[in-house]
Amino acid sequence: MIYDSVIIGGGPAGLAAAVKLAEKGYEPVIIESRDRLGGIPLQCIHPGFGLHLFREDLTGPEYIYRFIDRIEELGVKYVLEAYVEDIVNYSMISKKVRITSPKGVEVVEGKTLIYAAGARERTRYEIGLPGPNAAGIYTAGEAQTMMDMYGVMPGKRVLILGSGDVGLIMARRFVLEDAEVVGVVEILNYPSGLVRNIVQCLQDYGIPLYLQHTVKEIRARNGRVSEAVITRVDENFKPIPGSEFTVEIDALILAVGLRPRVKLLKKLGVRIDPRSHGPVVNDWLETMDAPGLFVAGNALMINDYADYASMQGYWAAESAIEYIENKGLPSTRWRRVVPGENTRLVVPQYLSGLRDAWLYLRVSTPLENARLVIPGLGREIPLIHALPSLQLRLMLRREEIQNAGEELVVEALER
Repeated sequence: MIYDSVIIGGGPAGLAAAVKLAEKGYEPVIIESRDRLGGIPLQCIHPGFGLHLFREDLTGPEYIYRFIDRIEELGVKYVLEAYVEDIVNYSMISKKVRITSPKGVEVVEGKTLIYAAGARERTRYEIGLPGPNAAGIYTAGEAQTMMDMYGVMPGKRVLILGSGDVGLIMARRFVLEDAEVVGVVEILNYPSGLVRNIVQCLQDYGIPLYLQHTVKEIRARNGRVSEAVITRVDENFKPIPGSEFTVEIDALILAVGLRPRVKLLKKLGVRIDPRSHGPVVNDWLETMDAPGLFVAGNALMINDYADYASMQGYWAAESAIEYIENKGLPSTRWRRVVPGENTRLVVPQYLSGLRDAWLYLRVSTPLENARLVIPGLGREIPLIHALPSLQLRLMLRREEIQNAGEELVVEALER
């Protein structure tokens, strides 16, 4: 059987894409590596989901079951515990994916492919954290899974390295489970997470935040982490001698960033943007190197909200429908989107001028009373705050893009 779309990933983006396709009368199939649909929101028992998409404040499970229930109502097919080995025999009209599942090895074929495989957490080895290979060191997602899915406490005296949103949320979670959080350590001179999480997860519980600090060393006793040496760093992130202090802990939680899962895309020859760490795509969310391959969610870029990932899933599904109906997308003159002054990344990287397009972007350094500027369009958007931790969205109209030159530069400037 040839499906209209093979969707890799059953999280917020993949489920949203499947719902959109099925509601429009198309037949997708979802390939999911876990033993159930839902992805990361299943383990996020805190609220904050659905505010953008449903205009409701939902927990992670409440949010994701809006999609899972709809998947079941629509009769969408899915394969669980399925590992995608490779994307094989790729062509304009057919995309074949080889998977391994409890049923064995099989090839699933689709007219389009929607890649929504999500992100992975960075590990201690990627950040060069020295010390013994001891028990009690977890990524924030691992700790969240242990506590919220299996009821297992990773530790009772906890230090969190990195002020990303998951780490901040876990700081609060530990306190609510009667653990002591001795602090959150951040190497930058500003927090990496959303302002609301700094307030609700740290300040409301009196948890100290050590900015411009890092963990210099970890020590272990009887095979388990027992101490962490914290040091202040200079503007080059080098430890400042004499600034060290030691804290006793039994668990170290790493919240040191996410990276889109792009291994399969790299194997297929898809270009990866060194800024977003995701694929280079156009305003159909189609990769520029593999026609009919659309990417959404955290596999495209790291999103602040599951709502944004789901919106991108809808977007990818609509693009897949256009591809199926017309046996490809319209040819056009592409306008390249270029990150300019104080702009760390912009996605998508190419615009067609055939449709309105959302730009997702992040700034490089914090700015107060800032403005987004696109000189080629004569656009200027005022911002109260421009923070690296805040994902920004900007809608460009088709007419604006059509009148632009070969490049659109996006800058974040002080007013």
